[in-house]
Amino acid sequence: MTPWFRFSVAVSLLAALAGCSGTERAQSGAADAASVSETTRGANPAEAAYPGRVIHVLVALCDNVHQGIVPVPARLGNGDDPQGNLYWGAAYGVKSFLSKGPEWKLISATRNPKAAVLERCVFKRRDRGVYLIADAYRGAEIKRSITDFFDYASGGNFELAQVKANAGDLTLAAGAGADLIVFVGHNGLMDFDLPAYPTQRDTRRRDAMILCCASKNYFARPLRPSGANPVLWTTGLMAPEAYVLKAAVEGWVRSEGGEQIRSRAAGAYHTYQRCGLTAARNLFTTGW
Repeated sequence: MTPWFRFSVAVSLLAALAGCSGTERAQSGAADAASVSETTRGANPAEAAYPGRVIHVLVALCDNVHQGIVPVPARLGNGDDPQGNLYWGAAYGVKSFLSKGPEWKLISATRNPKAAVLERCVFKRRDRGVYLIADAYRGAEIKRSITDFFDYASGGNFELAQVKANAGDLTLAAGAGADLIVFVGHNGLMDFDLPAYPTQRDTRRRDAMILCCASKNYFARPLRPSGANPVLWTTGLMAPEAYVLKAAVEGWVRSEGGEQIRSRAAGAYHTYQRCGLTAARNLFTTGW
């Protein structure tokens, strides 16, 4: 076993431990010189935005202090430090993992685009006209990140993200303007309820992925009124690392069905976790 593989296994184990806790309730070097800013909230601004497909990923940074998780080493669990965080800047974090692969190009990275978000990265799919916006929410703002996930999935809070990159300016439909909304991180609904859960606000049916522990158990009831289509979620404990996100998004980008996307996610999870393909398939599910 190589030192790198031992390190990778250790990081994945920490991610799995960080995903959930015993406090459950009963039930920008690689980027172009660029910036992203939120310009519009509220009314649908889609007519002014890029017409191709957009993915919006909301990442609640791992946080030893403010989340009900099994603690991880301090640097990985510092919810105020995206660059060292388990779910963002570490080896299998969203920013690091997507940046290193050949499929996605990091075109911008902006710090503090809004109060709860420490960094926003925008990736472009190299071979297709698909963009992915990833927001790193401060660990203490996990409730805000989940609130935003439900708002976006239901059609509330449309946003325009202005991307300034070397190739020229671009306006992307973010938030409720995105086609796929993804949550990544600790399952905060194990620790708290939101004051209210939104109902669908328009006729558009957005796709959703929820990559946290037992997400179907906790998110199904509040997600259904939003009108979103649950493409991928989980039935048990999991490490919400970016290889699952990348594999699942690959299927979505190729317009595959839910079962194909589920198989991609399970295959990636087995590859990195060595948990057995059957166990990995049982961990993920699609649809209602």
